[in-house]
Amino acid sequence: MPNPEIAAVIRAGMTETPDFPQPGILFRDLSGLFASASSLRAVAEALIDDFGPIDAVVGVEARGFVLGAAAAVAGGVGMLAVRKAGKLPGEVLGESYELEYGTATLEVHPDTLPRGARVVIVDDVLATGGTLAATLRLMDGAGWEVAGIAVVIELEALGGRAVLADATSAPVRALLEL
Repeated sequence: MPNPEIAAVIRAGMTETPDFPQPGILFRDLSGLFASASSLRAVAEALIDDFGPIDAVVGVEARGFVLGAAAAVAGGVGMLAVRKAGKLPGEVLGESYELEYGTATLEVHPDTLPRGARVVIVDDVLATGGTLAATLRLMDGAGWEVAGIAVVIELEALGGRAVLADATSAPVRALLEL
């Protein structure tokens, strides 16, 4: 159950832009939240709270980088970036997934953390679940244990939580459900 105080912090720092990036989409922008040190700190701490000891936070491109870095600092652990294809040099693991308008691929360096490392995956929004499901497959391929998945906003009508339930037994936390 989302914390009403954190939900209020998120709502205060969020703007909504209709028909962006395409008609029919209501874009939730967290730039105002990111610009407030106290709001960013509160959300970062809430994202990783109660997942037990972890070795790193995994931030998913691109807003997950901001949240992941802040949560990692709050938790006193490192941060690992899951990037779009072609952004990382050297050996990478890649995982493709479906978007509403095509496909995309995410990549990670498999040797960044030791096998068995416990991680929390962090992103801004859980919508259809495709991006986070692909990230789960990357974590599995690298041999890392997912202690949990945390998002700032869950768009419940899009069914992403059900997709993740099919992909993992790790708990999924949303700080604000819309």
